[in-house]
Amino acid sequence: MHRSLTSSTLAELRRPRPYPAVTVVLPTHRREPDNAQDPVRLRNLLAEAKERLRADPAVTAERAADVSGRLDKALEEVDLVHAEDGLVVLAAPGEHQVWSLARSVPARVVLADTFLTRNLVAARAAERPYWVLAVSADRVTLWSGTPERVTEHQADGFPLTRDLEDPDAQRKERIGDLPSTFQDEQTRTFLREADQALTAVLRAEPRALFVAGEAAALSLLDDVGSAADGATPIRHGGLAQGPANAVHEAVRPALAQRAEAEQAAALKELDGAQGRKQYAAGLDEVWQNAMTDRVGLLAVEDSYRATVRDHGGHLVPAESGDLDARDDIVDEIVERALDGGAEVRFLTEGALADRGRIAAVLRY
Repeated sequence: MHRSLTSSTLAELRRPRPYPAVTVVLPTHRREPDNAQDPVRLRNLLAEAKERLRADPAVTAERAADVSGRLDKALEEVDLVHAEDGLVVLAAPGEHQVWSLARSVPARVVLADTFLTRNLVAARAAERPYWVLAVSADRVTLWSGTPERVTEHQADGFPLTRDLEDPDAQRKERIGDLPSTFQDEQTRTFLREADQALTAVLRAEPRALFVAGEAAALSLLDDVGSAADGATPIRHGGLAQGPANAVHEAVRPALAQRAEAEQAAALKELDGAQGRKQYAAGLDEVWQNAMTDRVGLLAVEDSYRATVRDHGGHLVPAESGDLDARDDIVDEIVERALDGGAEVRFLTEGALADRGRIAAVLRY
């Protein structure tokens, strides 16, 4: 359930499906006693989805059976023992997926000709995914990271490995011609190949990059290529072999520094926009501008959630369960802003207290 939610994955999830594409969304809990009822709630939502499939006149019995079977297979893959804050189950004819989110979501069942992706989109934006390249003389690994964890990226040529044994080492040592590990041509060639592989990954999936390794390894990587230009160096050897928790711990201080700097920059941009009258604050005002693609930068407190309904073209507070209530309006705004080309930054709780907890820099 803890796969990397990439841009290409989201694009694939958002394409039209043969009806019905079923989305089941459930808030989950990490600890007892709150998590005790998660399995029951999940089974109830899946049962509701199956009942709606059977009752829908637009769904044939054969297709209802197919998608119901996919929901059953998805249930087998759910790991609530290691649950985070939200769960999304997707099922359509011939396919199913399960996604665990480090972001709370409202419970719902949706049948449509596309999957409901706004919660996935917002969760990915909030995670601010990054890459960690771990470099050594004989192994280069790439790790996909979120604030919660890193997982090894085993694709696109990674990991790169080689044998350090030099068959002519004894002769070279006798005549004093055995170069140090990070000076020989074989190592230069090896790291040049790593640089080329990294270039391709960053072109397909641009993210913040951290590069970890001994100082000599980082220096040589800079010398032989340019993919890591602008990356944050982590001078910590021994990480190319992992494990994942060691890589995550090594990068954690740099992640905290990056988040602090980005928050300060976002607040500065909001102040400047307010002075230029290119500014919106509060849920309704930001929503109005997001719907017309005027948002250039969206800033929202990470923990901010709101339930509203549309009343005469404006958002007004509502209770969950009210007719026409929209429980995930913040995620809806995030998705729409991203679709309109905006940059989205999630800030710490209280950072936007005087701005209605959500604010935007407008394009005009």
